[in-house]
Amino acid sequence: MKAIDIFGYSFNAIKLRKLRAALTTLGVIIGIAAIVALLSITQGLQATITNSLQQGLSTNTLIVTPGSSALGAATSGGGIGARGGGGGGGLGLGGSSGSGFNLYVNYTDQINALSPDIEGSFAVIQRTGYVDAGGVNRSVSIYSVDFNQYAQQYSKTFIAATGTIPLSPTDNEIVVGTRVNDPGQNGTLLFNAGDNVGVIWTNATTLPVVNETYTAQVSGVLQKIGGFGIGGPSDDGVYIPITKAESFFGTDQCDMIIVQLKSSDNATITNVSKAITDHFGGQVSVISSTAVLSLLSTVFSTIQLFLGGIAAISLLVAGIGIMNIMIVSLIERTREIGILKALGMKSRTVLTIFLGESVIIGLIGAVIGIVLGWILASVTARVLASGAFGGGGFTITPLLTPEVLVGALAFGVGVSVIFALYPAWRASKLKPVEALRYE
Repeated sequence: MKAIDIFGYSFNAIKLRKLRAALTTLGVIIGIAAIVALLSITQGLQATITNSLQQGLSTNTLIVTPGSSALGAATSGGGIGARGGGGGGGLGLGGSSGSGFNLYVNYTDQINALSPDIEGSFAVIQRTGYVDAGGVNRSVSIYSVDFNQYAQQYSKTFIAATGTIPLSPTDNEIVVGTRVNDPGQNGTLLFNAGDNVGVIWTNATTLPVVNETYTAQVSGVLQKIGGFGIGGPSDDGVYIPITKAESFFGTDQCDMIIVQLKSSDNATITNVSKAITDHFGGQVSVISSTAVLSLLSTVFSTIQLFLGGIAAISLLVAGIGIMNIMIVSLIERTREIGILKALGMKSRTVLTIFLGESVIIGLIGAVIGIVLGWILASVTARVLASGAFGGGGFTITPLLTPEVLVGALAFGVGVSVIFALYPAWRASKLKPVEALRYE
């Protein structure tokens, strides 16, 4: 028999048992839909976070924080540590500060002299505080930076949507993130550019604890950045001049020093990281944005593998169902097989007919499962973006890559065929005389 005749016969056999075939196909649909939905959401989440980090990171920067970290080895260009109080989006940086080592604002001069590959560096002092706007307190992260250098380094994100960013600010001029003056991102503004607000910091270094406050003018409100950043601008940040911070916070210690490199190649990152670490006797962590992105990629690959494995279990269960249905079908069609073999049909043709049925079931189930999985992923992304589970919502665009599409098709058909091999083999081995005697 020709291949088209065999598949035609297999399709007609499926049509005669519509309900049974539909239930068998449903198992494949559920398994494939679970795989596609989970992987699409995971890949979309990875792309969203990576894009957000790339906006908040500059590939030609290193971030120096006090304390050593196992992930912050100089030879690997740094890593993400466990120390709280990270920059930008609140990711922790650096290692343990239990050694008592501190960074100071004037250490930038020492760092600048370490290598000709260093373009420059600037210190960042960070505190948690509040902005008082008309009696409404908004919890924020306060970052003190050199506005001119900061604007140069983060030229794509440190941009004012309203007002301006002063490159030589007075001590009372500040810049705020978009969520500081519009917490709900719904157009309900607590204040506007040009207004005066109170900047509050709780000073716990003295007893009793006191709230340090000063009145500042909002020079500019940043455009929406979204996502996360390390060292870079944030939607929830308030930026004050570094000169003001030293008197306001009563310290010249800084939380991090951002180093600008002339090149972003791995050799430059490694050499400068080692030079900085050696200069401070291994008491600092040096984090590179490329190492952060590489680590994130590795983590998400592991997550995708784990979620795909979980979803595949349901498809294996569907495969067992296919085997069971095929065996039942074999028992019901024993006389039919006997007649076909008595008329001269070869064993391999019988084998192909049964495998053809499994291929059709697997293919239909995989196609419907891919469509259903994509719909589920899209609905889930919309629910997350709406903030239905609290928070301001998180925008994810599901990604259905060609690899996932082809893999889902192959996996759906492959599982169906593998679990149909035994019933198909049994059918092909039936002897015509015994099959015709079967009641």
